[in-house]
This record gives sequence, structure tokens and C-alpha cells, in this order.
Amino acid sequence: MLTAKSLFKNYGSLSVVKDVSLHVNEGEIISIVGASGAGKSTLLHLLGALDKPDRGSVLINNTDIFKLSSKKQAQFRNKNLGFVFQFHHLLPEFTAVENVSMPLWINKEGKKEAMMKAEKMLEVVGLSGRLNNKPSELSGGEQQRVAIARALINKPSLIMADEPTGNLDSANAQAIHQLFLDLREQMGQTFVMITHNEELAGMTDRTLTMKDGRIVSEQIHAIEKTTI
Repeated sequence: MLTAKSLFKNYGSLSVVKDVSLHVNEGEIISIVGASGAGKSTLLHLLGALDKPDRGSVLINNTDIFKLSSKKQAQFRNKNLGFVFQFHHLLPEFTAVENVSMPLWINKEGKKEAMMKAEKMLEVVGLSGRLNNKPSELSGGEQQRVAIARALINKPSLIMADEPTGNLDSANAQAIHQLFLDLREQMGQTFVMITHNEELAGMTDRTLTMKDGRIVSEQIHAIEKTTI
């Protein structure tokens, strides 16, 4: 599904990503770990076309995303990629169902149909009883589930998650990681996830460790999963 080849990224004289190549298979969950400053978030931004490499290529579903125009890149991201960040970035004045509907409204989908799809997605992530609550009325774990539902609403091929449980307590963090596993089982969803929590990284199919801008090791985990 995703293949990155020889990615390099510098900011001035600082080399942040150095000759990184990797692949991600459909229906796979991989985690990327490493110390702060190792280049993990920069790599994720390159894989998701949120930033442009100085050298190298990223193919998603056989599309070389950096050969697309800026407009077509944005269209490709909206259709094929979902993003979940440590800070959920929910709009405080909107309810949970309205926040999840937002990507569909951006695509000019009708309000009624968008809200119906958003309600179903919130049910998938276990929030069917919190549809009309605003972010301030939700717990941290619930807010992150809303952000995950929003990332999933366009049925993207790939979810990119940058420290999705970084602000959560251990119980909520484990629940979110379990949710990722459940979504892979139910929907065949593919995830690339950055985390500092190595115990939770062990719940994924593979863990890539970064150091000084390079991938220095790969660990394969024995994870039971249902064939889709």
C-alpha cells in the first residue's frame, strides 16, 4: 500500500531524515518509536505529504504523491489519508457529530447524509451516546475517539497517527490502541503510528526504531488477527 524510497529532509543545516526507506502492507499496523528528535514526526509528515522531502519518493496505492500538483496532492490526502494527532484539534463550538462531519462538508456532501455517516462512524468508535456533546463535555479519551472517527469518515486507505495517546492516561491509551486493532479487524484499516510507549507499540504488527534520522531496527510482533 505504501512504499517510501530513500527519503531525505533537511531544515537548513540540520539533517532530520536520512535515507529512510520502508513499506507498509494493506491491513497492517506499524509503529515508529525512538527518542525525541529522532525524526519520527518529520518522517510521518513526509509519508502523508504534509511536508515535501528534499530527495526520495512516496508511493501510496501506486501513486507517486510528490509528482502531483499541490492541488492534486490535497485532493489525494483528503480521499486516501486520515490523520490523528496528539492534540485532537476538534472545533470547540461544534458537537461530536458535527466535528466528524466536517471532512464530508468540505467535500460538499449534503448535510443530512454527512451527519448520518458521522453518526455511524461514532458508533463504530463506541460513542453512539455522545453524538451531541461538544468537546468540552467529553473526556480526553472520548475526544480522541471523535478525532479518530473524523479521520476515518472518508474511508481512507491509510491512517497516520502521531502520538495519538500522548495526552491520555494509561487506561485510555490502551483503549485507543485496542480500538486501532479492532478497526483493522472490522474494516481492514491500515495504520502508521508514532508512539513513545514501547509496551503499546508491542501491540502492533511491526515496530520500526528511529535514531538520528534513520531507521536502525525493525521488530516483528506476533499479533493474532482475523483474516478480512
